[in-house]
Amino acid sequence: MDAGAIKALQGRYCNSLTQYLRFVTREVHIGDVPLGGNNPIRIQSMTTTDTMNTMGTVEQSIRMIEAGCEYVRITAPSIKEAQNLAEIKKQLRSRGYTTPLVADIHFTPNAAEVAARIVEKVRVNPGNYADKKKFDQIAYTDSEYQAELERIYQKFSPLVKVCKEYGTAMRIGTNHGSLSDRIMSRYGDTPQGMVESAMEFMRICEMLNYHELVISMKSSNPQVMVQAYRLLVETMVAEGMNYPLHLGVTEAGDGEDGRIKSAVGIGTLLEDGLGDTVRVSLTEEPEAEAPVAIALVQRYVERAKGEHTGNENNLSPLAFNLSPIHDPYSYKKRDTYEANTFIGGHMVPRVVVDLSHANLKDPAVLNDAGYIYAPLLDKYSMGEQSVDFVYLADQLPSFNFPGNLKQLYNYATWQKLIIKTNCHPVFSLQEYIADVDRSSALNLVKIKNADLASDAFGLIPMDKSLVFVLETDELHGMADQRAFFFQLEELGLDMPVIIRRSYQFQTQSSGLNTQGLQLHASTDLGALLIDGFGDGIWIDAPGIDTKIITSTAFGILQATRSRISKTEYISCPSCGRTLFDLMVTTQMIRSRTSHLKGLKIGIMGCIVNGPGEMADADYGYVGSGTDKVTLYRGKEAVKKNITSLNALDELINIIREDGNWIEPA
Repeated sequence: MDAGAIKALQGRYCNSLTQYLRFVTREVHIGDVPLGGNNPIRIQSMTTTDTMNTMGTVEQSIRMIEAGCEYVRITAPSIKEAQNLAEIKKQLRSRGYTTPLVADIHFTPNAAEVAARIVEKVRVNPGNYADKKKFDQIAYTDSEYQAELERIYQKFSPLVKVCKEYGTAMRIGTNHGSLSDRIMSRYGDTPQGMVESAMEFMRICEMLNYHELVISMKSSNPQVMVQAYRLLVETMVAEGMNYPLHLGVTEAGDGEDGRIKSAVGIGTLLEDGLGDTVRVSLTEEPEAEAPVAIALVQRYVERAKGEHTGNENNLSPLAFNLSPIHDPYSYKKRDTYEANTFIGGHMVPRVVVDLSHANLKDPAVLNDAGYIYAPLLDKYSMGEQSVDFVYLADQLPSFNFPGNLKQLYNYATWQKLIIKTNCHPVFSLQEYIADVDRSSALNLVKIKNADLASDAFGLIPMDKSLVFVLETDELHGMADQRAFFFQLEELGLDMPVIIRRSYQFQTQSSGLNTQGLQLHASTDLGALLIDGFGDGIWIDAPGIDTKIITSTAFGILQATRSRISKTEYISCPSCGRTLFDLMVTTQMIRSRTSHLKGLKIGIMGCIVNGPGEMADADYGYVGSGTDKVTLYRGKEAVKKNITSLNALDELINIIREDGNWIEPA
């Protein structure tokens, strides 16, 4: 995007960047559970059973509904599955469940038209529904491009007319990895291409006076996903549209990784008031997804007291309070100087953990911070998730620390240390501006956004030993801390900043559990890191194990692509198309490849979630038939239809041939 385009777009993707104001969208009718407008943010998931297994699908749907799903999505890969949706719906209704059903369609327009007469909503993927993905044409003239749009109109408009006739809603769901060759030729594999892929279909719906639409921009990369949704809102508003948004990070994975990755993407958008329905895509049983989505969404119920309300069909007013230097539609790490050759500049973000309440008489206390102590050898070994700083406050350890682990002390305690090697002070702002003994290496100063307007801030001695520790007490803390970064940019200040968030209140008063910490911290810190803000993160959560805090911090950095410390698995959540047990297969692959730091492996149950949906994976493991797997290098199939018994060994052989294999320790 050129500078003029950036200036024209800035600040227009949400109502406000400094306070929580929900972007009010058009209300869409989906059965008796309306979406958008001033309705609550809705929760949904997708079945994993064979759609022809009527009772299995019904039973799983009931488990999902009882877990909190307000919509249930079911795959319909062909006409026979689409027709069987009627029986599934009948069985659910006979048992008292009126939850709206959504048919998931990819390559079969005729199945979509059948399903639209039965269920309350259909989902179509523009890249798979009517478009070509042969990648055999790399350039389109304007006339050729227009001819393709007319072809799409002819293929798509019958579904729109059926939906209008039957009162069926539709989700136009773009996926990062399944853009057509036409879109790729003009826009590339970009957020802009994702948005235009959806907008072409949305414009057809508008031409046909059909408005029961929900839109999504999914990617397995939270950074791409966030940029695409922002650009979608900007584009919709420019064209007089305000359709509801379905939020999701596709192929997020399982366990901690899946929760953190989902929260980084979904939470970042929720923070800005975007999103009308949420699906968390985990490689787990579908009923496990709803509680995670509910936990993400519930946080905004408290904030909703001050949210914008208005006519559901009016576009929300947009505020222009974004830093003129910052582009929210592309990633650029904030420029900073490198302090003490350790933090800032081109260094990866650093991790701080608090050990001030730990037993500092036992070297094993550092195990949970990633430094494994061997008593017989009296030495430490580091891992890929070893923290960079430990905060000891006023506690003094009775053992020697590893030489590459830096210790942080409150200023008054640091001042009294006889040996200060690898020990650095943490100041309050008032302490730092006083005439005091500062470190020549590294000085950390606690600061809040409001301090920028204070007289004390103007008295700060600026040198390249200074690192800010940014704190907040605000309910909408992410926006408060983001505003701090915007102001630093406008002031031209380039000192490194460690983002600190405390969850002490939630932990002690509200019983914040491990999952809650993962979701909240991933939202708060991830939203800043996705925009290139932050040279370090510091999570405080008394009552939560240090090992969990450490793992969460590194997981956030991994999900935001800020610091890679482990293998990344892009695994789909399974559905009725899946050709093997995804949960078992994912764990099997993980057990033999988890030591390959930085490698991205896609694990897909079928071709629909295959080379396209893997997006930026290095290698892919894709179901291609009963007991058959096709292996990919990037998006290129290199071994087709091999037996699942040999598939993992063959995948490892490909990784080894490419020189990317490391023998596990």
